[in-house]
Amino acid sequence: MLHELLLSLLGYTGDLIVDERDRQLSVGLSPDDPISNQCTFKLASDISFVEPSERDIIEKTIALGFYYRELDRFATKSRNLSWIRSGNESPMPYTSVFPKEKMENQSVYRRAIANGITEILSVYRSAILHMEQKLLSDHLPILATVTQGLNKFFVLLPPLYELILEIERDGICGGKLLNLLHKRCHCGVPELQTCIQRLLWHGHQVMYNQLASWMVYGILHDQYGEFFISEKEGNSDMNITEKLTRMSVNDGTLSDWHLGFHISSDMLPEYIPLHVAESILFAGKAIRVLRNPSSAFRSVDAKHTKLMGDELLPQSESDKIESMLQNLKESSEFHKRSFEGSVDSIRAIAASHLWQLVVVRADLNGHLKAIKDYFLLAKGDFFQSFLEESRQLMRLPPRQSTAEADLLVPFRLAVTKTISDDDKYFSRVTLRMPGIGTKGDVSKSKYVDGDSSLLSDTSMEMSLDGWDGIALEYSIDWPLQLFFTQQVLSRYRRIFQYLLRLKRTQMELEKSWESVMQQDHSNFSKRVNGSTSTSTSQQRRQCFRPMWRVREHMAFLIRNLQFYIQVDVIESQWNVLQTHIDESRDFAQLVDFHQEYLSALISQSFLDIGSVSRILDGIMKLCLQFCWKIENQETNASTIELERITEEFNKKSNSLYTILRSSRLAGSQRAPFLRRFLLRLNFNSFFEQTAQGVMNVIRPRQTIPVLQR
Repeated sequence: MLHELLLSLLGYTGDLIVDERDRQLSVGLSPDDPISNQCTFKLASDISFVEPSERDIIEKTIALGFYYRELDRFATKSRNLSWIRSGNESPMPYTSVFPKEKMENQSVYRRAIANGITEILSVYRSAILHMEQKLLSDHLPILATVTQGLNKFFVLLPPLYELILEIERDGICGGKLLNLLHKRCHCGVPELQTCIQRLLWHGHQVMYNQLASWMVYGILHDQYGEFFISEKEGNSDMNITEKLTRMSVNDGTLSDWHLGFHISSDMLPEYIPLHVAESILFAGKAIRVLRNPSSAFRSVDAKHTKLMGDELLPQSESDKIESMLQNLKESSEFHKRSFEGSVDSIRAIAASHLWQLVVVRADLNGHLKAIKDYFLLAKGDFFQSFLEESRQLMRLPPRQSTAEADLLVPFRLAVTKTISDDDKYFSRVTLRMPGIGTKGDVSKSKYVDGDSSLLSDTSMEMSLDGWDGIALEYSIDWPLQLFFTQQVLSRYRRIFQYLLRLKRTQMELEKSWESVMQQDHSNFSKRVNGSTSTSTSQQRRQCFRPMWRVREHMAFLIRNLQFYIQVDVIESQWNVLQTHIDESRDFAQLVDFHQEYLSALISQSFLDIGSVSRILDGIMKLCLQFCWKIENQETNASTIELERITEEFNKKSNSLYTILRSSRLAGSQRAPFLRRFLLRLNFNSFFEQTAQGVMNVIRPRQTIPVLQR
């Protein structure tokens, strides 16, 4: 009876100790059979020589044997690696004797926990062996000796059995398994707490190995989707050939940076904060970029430096990262503060080297300056020349098939006149005329890739003409695509289109004055020569005087708006950005600073306020219409149209002033220089006086005399 009792404690039943589950099965238990949800070891009912009190003690004791067997079955099943050999022998991923479902049930975290359980079970077996030797050598009471020898396992094996039962029932693996173990650690039994902490330590070993692979080499080693960093769907389904093709054509590190990886919240343990996981994600992506430079960049960089191979991330830095993770791995317990400190240090190393790559080696500041020159119109002489050369072309609707080619002629003339051969960045700039409709309206295809918030709901109606869709493209090489994303470039294009329309409006107002002054000088010469009567000349001057008053109001508003945007907004924000670039050594911070810079440009230029943006578009539209009309004022109909334009301009300009001077804008921090702009507009209180009641009071229209021919 002694040996049968001891064997039952090791999971082997017989005639004295029976397993009720065996009676229900026609064959014995297989490794794949589910874990029983209740103890099935019982003392045989036909045993009559055992007292009831002894029967209770025996059945309570042999329950440990049942727990041992189920724990051992779980460990054996989780540690079974035979499917790997079968899978390697087959040329196809899932043609082995093991079905795909079984491979999907594999888990490296369960395997690690199983290793921990095996350690505990080995201690249990040693205790059984020690009791057997003790009972055989001395005549001691069997039940008392067994109960006393296994006393500590009565508080260990039942909770462990409940643990694996929950794991099997709910299919828990990966980060979820770590989370479960972390919760079970908080108990009032020191022995059980030590045991669970040991299992958690085994699970953390797997996590640290995955962290080392990700943060040292930039490789995501996660066969079963258990790590909290995961590939987005679409990337993981891509086979090796497709990935290599993508790497050679589009440079896969860039798509990986923007779209390849994300944090899987389901697998993120609760005791690891989200911001720490984000730091881990960033560090791994940065290491991935640093270890996989594009071949084009490597060849260009080699011309200027003699560095080769892994100098983007020196081996000493990799060793430092690996050493920090190794120290965490060797610790017997998980210390949150130490873990977060090490992650922050690793992230700082990765961010610093990525900053060195993008800012120093890739000349980020030079490209930022070039984008400011061309997208923010800092090279005013070039765009002045371009608009002058294309002025006559833009008087006509763009032709659908040749609009872009037509624009290239004045564009190249302006380049010849104003761009020097030393400008190494201009070759990256390309003029584009996207998607022209049949009526010459390009507003349907605004260049706002991914930034639709910048489009006002009436942008279709407020289109100045077919040419307001002119856009620029800027060619970006690796690794600057990490910084200049498509969304960033689309925001720059939106600002460029707005500034170009503003500059075009300002130029047209100046050219209209220049044109009429030339006509006036010509009339003066004719009057001196006697070709024209003095009365006719004076009448013409008298007729044009109200028009020039309106034109001056328009030019005054447009000039001040242009000065405000170019000087108060762009230049001031540019200086702030330059200060951040000089002070920062962190790539992620630099990206945030640049996003703040762009957001400030858009908000302080009122592009994100629909009401103001619509009014400004309407004012520019009216200014262009006015310029085109006064140069061709020959009939009464055109005079009536001029009066309508004048009235609309007065309404819109006063409405603009009323909105901008409101406390919501003028008193907020979103536009710190707005008060200067308002002061310039209203230096003589003209706008303030005319704006009072403008939305409710209809003033009599100023009559523009009809020019008598």
